[in-house]
Amino acid sequence: MKKLIQTIKNIYKIEDLRKRIIYTLGIILIYRLGSFVVLPGVDPKALGALQQQTSEGLLGLLNMFSGGAFSNASVFALGIMPYISASIVIQLLSIAVPYFQKLQREGESGRRKINQITRYLTVIVTLGQAPAYITNLVAQVPSTAIYPFSMDVLTPPLFFWVSSVLILICGTLFVMWLGERITDNGIGNGISLIIMIGIIARLPFALFAEFISRVEQQTGGLVVFVVELIVLVFVILLCILLVQGTRRIPVQFAKRVIGNKQYGGVRQYIPLKVNAAGVMPIIFAQAIMFVPITLVGFTTSEALTGFASAFANFNGFWYNFTFALLIILFTYFYTAITINPQQMAEDMKKNGGFIPGIKPGKRTAEFIDTIMSRITLPGSIFLAFVAIMPAFIHIFGVNMQFAQFYGGTSLLIMVGVVLDTLQQIESHLLMRHYDGLTKSGRIKGRSSMGM
Repeated sequence: MKKLIQTIKNIYKIEDLRKRIIYTLGIILIYRLGSFVVLPGVDPKALGALQQQTSEGLLGLLNMFSGGAFSNASVFALGIMPYISASIVIQLLSIAVPYFQKLQREGESGRRKINQITRYLTVIVTLGQAPAYITNLVAQVPSTAIYPFSMDVLTPPLFFWVSSVLILICGTLFVMWLGERITDNGIGNGISLIIMIGIIARLPFALFAEFISRVEQQTGGLVVFVVELIVLVFVILLCILLVQGTRRIPVQFAKRVIGNKQYGGVRQYIPLKVNAAGVMPIIFAQAIMFVPITLVGFTTSEALTGFASAFANFNGFWYNFTFALLIILFTYFYTAITINPQQMAEDMKKNGGFIPGIKPGKRTAEFIDTIMSRITLPGSIFLAFVAIMPAFIHIFGVNMQFAQFYGGTSLLIMVGVVLDTLQQIESHLLMRHYDGLTKSGRIKGRSSMGM
């Protein structure tokens, strides 16, 4: 406790870090307040059916990502997910389209162009998702919930449709802008923090609901609740290991001895992460799993509706099987675009380094690529297993809202984002010669990939 108090004092002493943390908290407060601002023309007291619909299943997960804004018919109802979907498309194009490959090689100017294109694509994606959301909203609310434009909820006026779609688009862009402001002027990755805050906002409600359900049991309810908390802590520790796990490759750096022609060597290591992609594969896979629900909003086809309902069942076999498969594929994909074995081999060669027993250059790149493929496979499978764990937990009678925190997208995002944020805070402390947050002073987040 004494060390924690001293660490807080040290954080307060660093003016830049203090301002960044306060700025981040202020942006988060704006985001949370906006999630309770209901769309104009919608009666907030008549959203019971929508809130019941989003209490579980895939819509419940989407509601959790938005911090409850989805069920509140808020101006932030679509949250940051359209931006995530647009980012997936752009990253896929960066592999197949030469123009985007060229932009990636242009450095900072290319990154700005890619970000601008991503924003435009976000508008297009939101333009497709917003009408689907309004269609579902109109179908769920009672006939008196949409006012004062029309008393017939089945045929709301064009003005309500157009204004609501425009507001949802602006709401998503504003949330995206808030995330970028956190990244530029705050602490941590803004987009990831916004997603994490939405998830954490639902945790107290889920925990209280599970506690009440266990207390109502005649025998052993509280004991079961305590066991559930112990299991939750164990799963959190597993997620931390998954995020921080590394495989070290020994590297020998040649060092010339002054005064003669002999060469010595300094042994160092390349820490290749078991899960180099972090939580991004889960976020990407989850965004794709929202597509069937979006398509249903534009059709009355029974076949498509049945297909979407199968993938909207959060506990169903096909949903979890497809979700796990997408996570494994995206783990390899994201690892491939974030780690370049060829570039690593060239950098080692320029600095006089080599892997013992492996020739520098092409052979080194092939060796690193082979190692990454081997350690990514168990990492991706474990990541997929943790992602679908809530479905197994729910089988044992755990409330679905609380079961989502036993793994899945929610827990991994929370663990990854918290570690990243703590890593940045620790970097500020160590840079100014203060003690870090841990005794070792080495918190490894999702993005730590130093040599």
